[in-house]
Parts: sequence; structure tokens; C-alpha cells
Amino acid sequence: MKSTVFGPMDMTVAEALLKEAKQILDQLGLAFFLRHGTCLGAVRDGAFIEWDDDLDIGSVIGLHGLTEKRVHEAAEVFKRYDFDAEVIDSELHLSVDLKKFGTQLDWTCYRIIDDSIYQWPVIKIPASLHEDLKEIDFLGEKFHVPNPPEEYLRLKYGPDWMTPKKAGGFEQEVLDLMTDSSGADGSSGTMKLSNVYEPEQHSGSIKVLDHEGRPVEGAEVTLAATSVLTGLEKATTNGDGLVHFTLPEEAAYVVAVSYKDDSGGHTEILYLEELAPDVIYTYQRDPENPSGRANALQTVQD
Repeated sequence: MKSTVFGPMDMTVAEALLKEAKQILDQLGLAFFLRHGTCLGAVRDGAFIEWDDDLDIGSVIGLHGLTEKRVHEAAEVFKRYDFDAEVIDSELHLSVDLKKFGTQLDWTCYRIIDDSIYQWPVIKIPASLHEDLKEIDFLGEKFHVPNPPEEYLRLKYGPDWMTPKKAGGFEQEVLDLMTDSSGADGSSGTMKLSNVYEPEQHSGSIKVLDHEGRPVEGAEVTLAATSVLTGLEKATTNGDGLVHFTLPEEAAYVVAVSYKDDSGGHTEILYLEELAPDVIYTYQRDPENPSGRANALQTVQD
């Protein structure tokens, strides 16, 4: 399998696509808000973030009259407007993947769990921030954001959210915010990561290789599920460059790899890796693409 490398959106196309999605959802009477990098750019900069690769909007099931049935019905309407639309069901949300003119728009409809919703890669956000949405001017139109947006962005990106970060920087901050909640907040505890193989617990592995294909000992591997409450797990690779895992399900995960080498150090955050139990994966850096890769882990059979 060849990895995908995400590049910045065509901002003109992105603007047209966001406005068309707004028109469709407004016609259906479905409230939505800007989220993630789209919200950050709109609130902080009054523009899209120049390196952003997709559009992010959200809704909350149970608020503003939204039901799961209406989400599925809306996805069918998007198809009639020539969007590719797929609804993905998980413990935390219904995710509607929308694509048109080569641009991705993610409309995530969150489930309320103990008065909170959980945003990528499982950051706890109070549902109350989405009850009375705030209207802002953006791209010459009115859009809604969580209210107050400053509190949402602090929870999502940390206290330094007003400082622009290069691509790759914000992902690390989001993962850092998860370290305090690992194993908490109702975490199911079904995800494990260790450099010691225990056959009764571990069903798969990740092997870290350097740029010459040699196993890396002592590399820090971070694993976070994006669709279930498992928290975040960390382990360092053993002498064979391996960490062993137990996964709750086949799904998308965030995988971060960091190690020291002769050139100083290397860190990469892979924020869209489709992983499955009972599989051995290998990680190897790509000097030509230091960030923005997806599905970069390869199976030993590839």
C-alpha cells in the first residue's frame, strides 16, 4: 500500500465548497458549527489556515433537533448535489465524509457522552459550548462556532492557540493535551502498547525502521484511537525496534514516532492510520515528505 501525502487545499474551491455545504444544511434546517482548523482560522485569522488540507464542520446529535436519521437523510441530499458522501458510524460520532472537486469536507455529528463530546483524537469538550452557538462573519457570510470560541480553542489546542503553528506543530499540541486524560473519562482500557510481548494481551506490532531500514531501539511510539474512549498509550521500542499493541477495533488511529539519530532527531505524527488487530506494521520515515502522510504504516506482507 502506498501512503498518501496531504497538501494544502485550493482555497478558492474550499470557500465555494463550504458555502455550498452551508446552503444545503441551512435549507435542511440543520445547525452546524465550524470546528478544528476551520474554526481556528476563522476566529484567529479571519481566513483559512494556509496549509490546511480539509474543511471541518460539526453538529451535535440531540441538540438543535438533530437525530441520527436526519444525518443519514442529509448525506443523501449531499449526494444529489454531486458530493461523494459516506457516513461512518463509531462510538463517539457519526462522521459524514464529503468530497467534491477533489476537496475533503468532514461533517462530524457528535454523540453526547456524560455531558461532553469528544473531538479528534479524543479530546473532551463540554457539550454546553454547542448549545447556544455564536455567529461570526467569515468569507462574507455568517457562520456559527462554539460559544465561547476562545474556550473551545483553548481546550482543543491549548492555551497558546493564538500563536500560529506550522503544519505538524498543532498535532503535537493536541496529543500533549491527551496525556492528562489517558485511561480516564470512561476509557474502556481495551488498547495496550508495550515493548514486551505478552501473547494473552498483544495481537499486533509496529516496527520502527530508520531511513536505511535498520530497527530503531528506544523510539517513542504514541498511539491514540480516534473513535473510541481508550485514551492515549505510549511505549519505547525494544532492541528489535518493536512495540506490541492490543487494539479495540479496526479503525483510524493517530500514531506518533519520535527518536534520536545521527542527524539529531526525528518526529512524525501520522494522524490518519487505518490499523487492525492481528497485523504487524512497519514504520519508516520518508525524507521527502516529513509531514502530512496518511496510511504510511506498511504491513509486512506489502
